Amino acid sequence: MKPNNGSRTKRRGQQGFTLLELLVVLLIIALLAGYVGPKLFSQVDKAKVKSTEAQMKTLGDAATQYRLDTGRYPTADEGLDALVAQPQGTDGWNGPYLAKAVPKDGWGRAYQWNVPGRDGEAEIVSLGRDGRVGGSGIDADLVYGM
Repeated sequence: MKPNNGSRTKRRGQQGFTLLELLVVLLIIALLAGYVGPKLFSQVDKAKVKSTEAQMKTLGDAATQYRLDTGRYPTADEGLDALVAQPQGTDGWNGPYLAKAVPKDGWGRAYQWNVPGRDGEAEIVSLGRDGRVGGSGIDADLVYGM
């Protein structure tokens, strides 16, 4: 009987990657991540701005409905929470005007409710990515006036 050398031959025929080949592949992946990563994160910031603007519009619509029912916007002390829970002494309140609690902006901070607003009766403000008044680009304040 002849010994079965087939398994030895298969092992010799199967070769793994060399360390150099693995390093080249890792270098290519790192270069791609370095190029794609910043572009991806800029899209995330743009998405946060868009979602914050959409939330501000929803909050503005709810505040307008509150005004139609009560004859006034919530006071600065009542804030946007008046859209969810009836403030004491408020006649005509027919809420809640939001299905859930008042959301946070795209960066996880509470919206500011200003009565009166800069250019109108009221406004909703998000301070943008930096969380400070002013700024430009992604750091700019977002204002929804009524």
